[in-house]
Amino acid sequence: MPQFRPVRGTHDLLPDDFRRHKWVTDTACDIAERYGFDEMAPPVFEFTPVFARTMGENSDVVTKEMYTFHSGSDEELVTLRPEFTAGICRAFVSNGLYDQAPFKVFARGPVFRYERPQKGRQRQFHQINLELLGVSDPRADIEVLAIAHHILKSLEIAENCTLYINTLGDHGCRARYKDILVAYLEPYKSELSKESQTRLYRNPMRIFDTKSERDRTIIADAPLLRDHLNDISRIFFDKVCEGLTLINIPFKLEPGLVRGLDYYTHTAFEFVTETLGAQGAVIAGGRYDGLIEQLGGRTTPGIGWAGGVERLSMMARDGSVRRRPIAFVPHGNEPQTKAFVIAQELREAGYMVEMSYSGSMKRRLARANKVNAQVALLLGEDELAKGVTTVRNMETGEQTEVPLASLIKYLDQYR
Repeated sequence: MPQFRPVRGTHDLLPDDFRRHKWVTDTACDIAERYGFDEMAPPVFEFTPVFARTMGENSDVVTKEMYTFHSGSDEELVTLRPEFTAGICRAFVSNGLYDQAPFKVFARGPVFRYERPQKGRQRQFHQINLELLGVSDPRADIEVLAIAHHILKSLEIAENCTLYINTLGDHGCRARYKDILVAYLEPYKSELSKESQTRLYRNPMRIFDTKSERDRTIIADAPLLRDHLNDISRIFFDKVCEGLTLINIPFKLEPGLVRGLDYYTHTAFEFVTETLGAQGAVIAGGRYDGLIEQLGGRTTPGIGWAGGVERLSMMARDGSVRRRPIAFVPHGNEPQTKAFVIAQELREAGYMVEMSYSGSMKRRLARANKVNAQVALLLGEDELAKGVTTVRNMETGEQTEVPLASLIKYLDQYR
């Protein structure tokens, strides 16, 4: 028989890991709801142009990392989602949700990227995602940043994360800045890496993302966008910074933080930690006022972020507490049958019940200890004849006979 194993870049979320994973996403969802965001779930795969248009035809994700395939012989190419924003924006357009603006949604689930597996990032990994569509006011930027910071505080990792923010300006000053940046970089063209040479005229701001040390040296003295903002963009960013200060969210300005695609405007941000090594961004996002138009929709402003669940889970305190069950320990054929009926009644009344199926009394009680049961319900022929069960407190060892007719009420103290 072949030895089957997980595909490279995937991992099994076993019960303990899944509980922690679920606690992180449930915490995030709960906080998003406090700010008026509803949860939604776009499809796991979309027609490929949805991602190609929104992430950039020449981006690394589109050219190297997407899982793309034919869903049928006569159908277009489809792609497993590498991120959530594109699918949510497509849903907004295709369902004609313009009258629901501000459209405030939270999403969570798996995403897929074909890349070298790394700490906290596999080829199938998980994200939490927040999007706010239809609001151009800087208060929207402040709110989505506040939610991200609130989530990090609830996970008790905010102190280990630094919020870096930058402004990308509006379309007008950004276009002018690109010309200024290209003029600065052109004399160094032959010294730039091959990747940066490709980006020079097509998407020069992406050169700020370079991993080449030589490129970094060249770009270090480049003119900065923040020095070429128009009044509208400067005022917008000042209001975002003032709002963050007002609600006590610390941040640092990072002029090299960019988003390369033309529909990104104004605020860009990352929450970064040093506790995970080189892969430090745990939540990142920005404003994308031109994205809905890229998908054929009406002009609609938007802002959002995504967070890596695996990375957040690695940092967060362990708040994933498994409920302590009630262990049912019947012995004898008739008590076993009766216990099965009572256990179902208890579960329907809201209790978590772990049923013991076989083995000696000692072995069954050992199992009750293993699952961290609060109490064990002992039911044998004698108890059944008297219409009672023996309730054993698994911490003190104290035992009490309780009539079966009043068992549900008695167990209220163990909810």
